[in-house]
Amino acid sequence: MRRSVLFILLVLPLFMGSCGMMQSIVKSTFPYTTTLVIPAAAETGKNYTAVSLANSFDQNFSPGGNNGNNVSEVSIISAKLKSTDPADYNLGNIKNLKIYMSAEDSKDEILVASRHDITPDAGNLMSLDIDNKTFLDKLVRQPSIRIKMIYELRRRADIDANLQLVLSINAYPAAKK
Repeated sequence: MRRSVLFILLVLPLFMGSCGMMQSIVKSTFPYTTTLVIPAAAETGKNYTAVSLANSFDQNFSPGGNNGNNVSEVSIISAKLKSTDPADYNLGNIKNLKIYMSAEDSKDEILVASRHDITPDAGNLMSLDIDNKTFLDKLVRQPSIRIKMIYELRRRADIDANLQLVLSINAYPAAKK
């Protein structure tokens, strides 16, 4: 009986600690999503800009949230672009693109992802090359984040193409002061 109690007393803190660590891992990764539109009027060989506001299911890092001061070293860990309408729009119609994040007023714009020399048969889902030269701590504390995509088309589309951008963001716990 004493061994069972002793075993439980030793294992219980380990189990509880691992749950907290798992919660920290899950909580520290969150996506920002937005829809960007490529109009049918866009022509090949020219640079165009698509702009939209992004949001996250977890707004706790904004000024009205409760975790803004608890995170640091916020960075992009993945960026994916997917055609949603039409669902079969070939992202290979885009020759190259760059994704920028900024505050809603477009101040402090930061390059976060890009893709150059996109293959003509890329399909409807594409991973982008991330750029982590700058931490995004201040941006994720903003109530709204502006996403700007600068792109050049390889082929025109017959109709407007809606593209969903998913930026997966990682944050570490801030150092205690």
